[in-house]
Amino acid sequence: LTTVVRTCAAMSLLAKIAEIESEMARTQKNKATAHHLGLLKARLAKLRRELITPKGGSGGGTGEGFDVAKTGDARIGFVGFPSVGKSTLLSNLAGVYSEVAAYEFTTLTTVPGVIRYKGAKIQLLDLPGIIEGAKDGKGRGRQVIAVARTCNLILIVLDVLKPLGHKKLIEHELEGFGIRLNKRPPNIGFKKKDKGGINFTATCAQSELDAETVKSILAEYKIHNADITLRSDSTADDLIDVVEGNRVYIPCIYVLNKIDQISIEELDVIYKVPHCVPISAHHRWNFDDLLEKIWDYLHLVRIYTKPKGQLPDYTAPVVLPDGRTAVEDFCLKIHKNLIKEFKYALVWGSSVKHNPQKVGKDHVMEDEDVIQLVKK
Repeated sequence: LTTVVRTCAAMSLLAKIAEIESEMARTQKNKATAHHLGLLKARLAKLRRELITPKGGSGGGTGEGFDVAKTGDARIGFVGFPSVGKSTLLSNLAGVYSEVAAYEFTTLTTVPGVIRYKGAKIQLLDLPGIIEGAKDGKGRGRQVIAVARTCNLILIVLDVLKPLGHKKLIEHELEGFGIRLNKRPPNIGFKKKDKGGINFTATCAQSELDAETVKSILAEYKIHNADITLRSDSTADDLIDVVEGNRVYIPCIYVLNKIDQISIEELDVIYKVPHCVPISAHHRWNFDDLLEKIWDYLHLVRIYTKPKGQLPDYTAPVVLPDGRTAVEDFCLKIHKNLIKEFKYALVWGSSVKHNPQKVGKDHVMEDEDVIQLVKK
């Protein structure tokens, strides 16, 4: 019975969403309707969130587990329609560069393996069934997306002969789940308060949002007391993203497969498209270019260790994510008790003024630095 009730609720939510979408399509975009459109967008975002995270307890179980243990230094999700060559690409990538590839390949959860590149272990995940209406709660979409949200990079695999339609559909699905591709978080300050109404400040000229629209969008979320600071020219969507607060910003590369079926002239055009890498999974063409681009987009930092009185170990770097490369982060990555015994560190490399330099735990390191820890 609960399943029936839940299905009915989902159907009515879908109907409401369709209704709002059709109204937005009918409404002309101009200054007079901007306020109304902003309201509709906020309502839409709320309904979308209800679809992905149903209200009420966890009744009826959560379905069989669909979680993949995070291994390695970074995680890459492969997204694409069936038969664009995702599996070929994965097995060729993981087969050529990987240590492990003997997994049960199932259609539900696939961990095709780990590749080692420039000393970093990178986990590759095939994300199946993300496409057809996943954001409306169909299929195993929800669990797949939960995994997609934890990826450090998403590769959208497209067929070079029909790329644009697929690209739009996939982006639309991922956007519906609060995944923003190749975007920076909007520069909007948002702080809830207990009293004092809506305090709205814009530090630069706004083309879309004004105090009235902001108030009505916040009212839709039942927020009547807050400080809002717009530090860049923002849209209603940006504001909704900030208020919802559950958006993830993930870099993305578009992989155009099957380039063996097009001419050189077309290939030249494709090369000029941003965030794109043309490859042929079957013939293993241009994999080195793809791996190089993956490395650029992951922003990983390699730190080499040097035991006292020995040469640095250049074979097994400690890999840290960009933005968390202080000596303290390095210690925590190795073992959480290491920081308690930490006295100081000696660092060689581009982050210090002279080699070696004695540094404390707050020193921020750069790619390919060498470090030697001195304990108490």
